[in-house]
Amino acid sequence: MLLTKLSNFVSRIVIIIIYFCLLLNNLNAEESIDIWKKQKSTITKKNDIIEKKESPKINILEKNNSNQKITIIEEKQTEPDQVQLLGLHDPGKNDLTLNMWVNSDGELIKSTFNRISKINLSDFSEKLFEEVIFTYSYPPNKNLSQDEFLEFKVNWLISNSKVELIENFLNNNLEFKGRSKLIKYLVDHYIATADITKSCENANFINKEIKDNYLEKFRVYCLILNKKIEQAQINFDLLREEKRSDKFFDNKILFLLGINTKPDNQISDKNLLHFYLSSITVENFKYDPTKKTDKNIWKYLTASNLISTNQLEDPEIINKYEFAANEGNFDKNKIFDIYLSTPFNINQLINAKTIHLGLSGYQARALIYQKILLTENTENKLDLLFVLKDLFEKDKLNNIYREYLSDALKSIEPEDIPDAQKKLVSQNIILEKSNNLGKIKYDDKILHRSKAIKLFTEDNPSKDKINKEFLSIYKKISKNKKYFFSTKDVILLETFNSDGYKMPKELDISSLSKNFTIPSNINELIEKNEIGMLMLKLVEIIGSDDVENLDPETLYFIVSLLNKAKIKKVRNKILNLTLPLRV
Repeated sequence: MLLTKLSNFVSRIVIIIIYFCLLLNNLNAEESIDIWKKQKSTITKKNDIIEKKESPKINILEKNNSNQKITIIEEKQTEPDQVQLLGLHDPGKNDLTLNMWVNSDGELIKSTFNRISKINLSDFSEKLFEEVIFTYSYPPNKNLSQDEFLEFKVNWLISNSKVELIENFLNNNLEFKGRSKLIKYLVDHYIATADITKSCENANFINKEIKDNYLEKFRVYCLILNKKIEQAQINFDLLREEKRSDKFFDNKILFLLGINTKPDNQISDKNLLHFYLSSITVENFKYDPTKKTDKNIWKYLTASNLISTNQLEDPEIINKYEFAANEGNFDKNKIFDIYLSTPFNINQLINAKTIHLGLSGYQARALIYQKILLTENTENKLDLLFVLKDLFEKDKLNNIYREYLSDALKSIEPEDIPDAQKKLVSQNIILEKSNNLGKIKYDDKILHRSKAIKLFTEDNPSKDKINKEFLSIYKKISKNKKYFFSTKDVILLETFNSDGYKMPKELDISSLSKNFTIPSNINELIEKNEIGMLMLKLVEIIGSDDVENLDPETLYFIVSLLNKAKIKKVRNKILNLTLPLRV
């Protein structure tokens, strides 16, 4: 009886559930019909695309004008691209921003990069360029991907041999495309200088994310060098199992691990690592480089004293060394050692200035070089030094001789140089740049050299104090009816006005600057908030010039642009170098 009642109760519950399910299904069907009717009506009325958003997909209802049918397009939602902020400098360091490149056309950035790369930038220009491109920032949105933008920076570091910057960049940015390229450059750089310990230190930048056969092979060698034999064996076996090694490397490592007792005397110059392993495993190692030999191998041979220049007589071999030295791949001083070891008789040395005309190539240069060393008369020595310069220029080997000539000229007392040769001597002396800017001598009779410029020459100056001094100095100067406001004075006045300083009521700055123009295409960069491009343009304009030597008109429009863009920190650096009188 009880079971019967229970069975009836359960049956009723099931019926109720089924009823509600059917009712709910009908309601959903009616709601779907209403939605579709509404959407069709909207499509007919507006004749466009309507989107019906759902999660996690988007249904796009699209009207096809040709057949009046609706196409349903299903798309999965996608996450926005992850942007890596890579760099070395905080944007605030130079009053820049994270968005400094966002509005710029990538094609213009690339073309400007390429032009700048062909300029021998001055120290100021290069430093500014480095700080701009390695400021943390978002990449441009148009015609230049994040990876392409980064590739420009990586290539610049390598082509300009910025070893310290590369190390800093690797330390500050853990994962990025091109990381292995920079590590390989550092590894090869230190191998080429025969600093294997330092090279192995850079192997620490290699992590499990980097799959580069060259670097992983080098890490195996470093583990052996640091006596971590078991770890080296594991890494070596893994490379071989993955078929990412080669027979030459295997034989060298097996010997270094002590597994093979006989050295493999094969020499390979396929890459610097192969060559280095050859040099430390081959008995009585000897290698004859050619003009086509990789520059790093040339450097390694020189740094490791693996090239002997004693008793060289073959003109082709000597010319090969001269070519390498001119390219910066061989020690220039060793070229002069070769010249000194070249045999000449006493008659040739006495009449060198005449006899060298009948000689060619290195022999003519060697004869004149030895004659210079034997000559004590200043006038004759100067004459021979410039004869030797002509001989180097004739064979396009100027880079070998430039520094030697400068040092030789510096060693001569100025009072001993004949008047007729003084100009030529000064033109061939390489002046060393001093980091000491000199003490500033303020002159309150000249506006742009007055104490008002302490705004740019001192750290954290008092704005109120500077403003009072400026107004006082200006008042005194304006009483001098003969005073002429120079371009640098106008630069100072516009800068003070831009920074919100109180200005003299009678001062009309616009009348002072009415004859100055600013290129409209560069001015537009500020209006479009293309600050990164603006800075590249300024680097290009300054170029190879020392900023302190810029003509006043160029200085004017550079400072005006920086004033308008509110990039005060860069502007102040420029004005600190250009306005004061230093003694």
